[in-house]
Amino acid sequence: MPINQTVAAFRFGFGLPLPKAAPATPEAMLAALADPDPGAALWPGITTADAVAQMQFVEAARRRGKESKEAFEMAGREIGLYGMELRDQSVKVAVARALDSPDGFRERLVAFWADHFTVVSKNQRTTAMPSAMVEDAIRPYLSGQFADLLVAVTLHPAMLLYLNQDQSLGPGSKVGKAKGRGLNENLAREVMELHTLGVGGGYSQADVREMAELMTGLTVTTADGFTFRETWVEPGAETVLGVTYDGKGTEPIIQALRALAVRPETAEHISRKLAVHFVSDDPDPDLVAAMSSAWRSSGGDLMAVYGAFLTHPSAWTLTAAKVRQPAEFLVAALRGLGVTGADVMAMDQKTLARTVVRPMQAMGQPWQQAPGPNGWPEQPEKWINPAHLATRIAWSMALPQRLADPLPDPRAMAGTVLGDRAGEAITLAVSRAESVREGVGLVLASPEFNRR
Repeated sequence: MPINQTVAAFRFGFGLPLPKAAPATPEAMLAALADPDPGAALWPGITTADAVAQMQFVEAARRRGKESKEAFEMAGREIGLYGMELRDQSVKVAVARALDSPDGFRERLVAFWADHFTVVSKNQRTTAMPSAMVEDAIRPYLSGQFADLLVAVTLHPAMLLYLNQDQSLGPGSKVGKAKGRGLNENLAREVMELHTLGVGGGYSQADVREMAELMTGLTVTTADGFTFRETWVEPGAETVLGVTYDGKGTEPIIQALRALAVRPETAEHISRKLAVHFVSDDPDPDLVAAMSSAWRSSGGDLMAVYGAFLTHPSAWTLTAAKVRQPAEFLVAALRGLGVTGADVMAMDQKTLARTVVRPMQAMGQPWQQAPGPNGWPEQPEKWINPAHLATRIAWSMALPQRLADPLPDPRAMAGTVLGDRAGEAITLAVSRAESVREGVGLVLASPEFNRR
């Protein structure tokens, strides 16, 4: 099977030039995934403890704000500043890791799973929660068993808050009866519809309700973060997809999640989603079948699934059928301009906003603000429309001169960042550019650079 370094960099990483010691073959990429996480070692991220500390800070500030009008205004400023600092830190760490980590496939998988398990902060108390979930519930589990990943994410405070599980009480529970409140089915539904079985995955509304009843007791407090409250639990056993679960604490919930993780519908749904994200919106059925088979035979071992993926010929087709989403485009552009992770980490708030945060929003992908629990769209037309394309072109023409001094020679840059995609058309266009600035912009705005 022919392995193309340009395909490896574009499809399974964040572009050329590859970082030093970056793997570019299936065997090397899988070996890197089996090793400790180099990105996390380079740039420590925001943890769940940090996110809980933010909740506590906000609650304390709001209490102080009740003392007077001046105190209220001061508390608002403190809360806003703290949230912005955490937001900027999370952006910096994600971009710096993508730039500097030699394990680009791992960083792309982190982004894939963060999207698969989309969460969004709903208020100023929880702006750090999405990053904390990625740090503590996704990165440590993305090369292990899917069941472990599913359990870690489902029980994380970010997911419980986003899907209103913290408001779900068993109607027959002690607290539910006292307060006259009942179930919220959001988490149960999304666990089945999005996170495991998929739409049409063989479950019914009755299964959703039983799963919602089973999950009662899972909640979040400002003091502790994740909390389980037995007094919220719907009494009795629950039956999900023909299997009955009973017992105290989180164990029956975890059992149900692990059962969902190894279902054949889950294998098919997520295998296809991986192929769609990395290769094509209409992936080779044989590729999906190979991945799904590896999932079923291994009990959801993600390394086995990635191995079936990376060693299949369809994963290495030369056709660039996908579009780089805004985050991918910006990281690849920064890499092509020679910007390092250390450079990003040293950016002040204004520079980071101008370089990454505002452009991502203008390109249609505001940081950690996916439009719904199903995450960001995959279709190329969702990202390359007149408004979003104009923003990419404007960034390509205006920002490089602020980031690289001097600007690279555009003809050499075309070969460096495009590899064997630097065909005659783009080479000729760059050679005819009226200035170095325009030549660099043409490279970054080109279809060859924006497609993967």
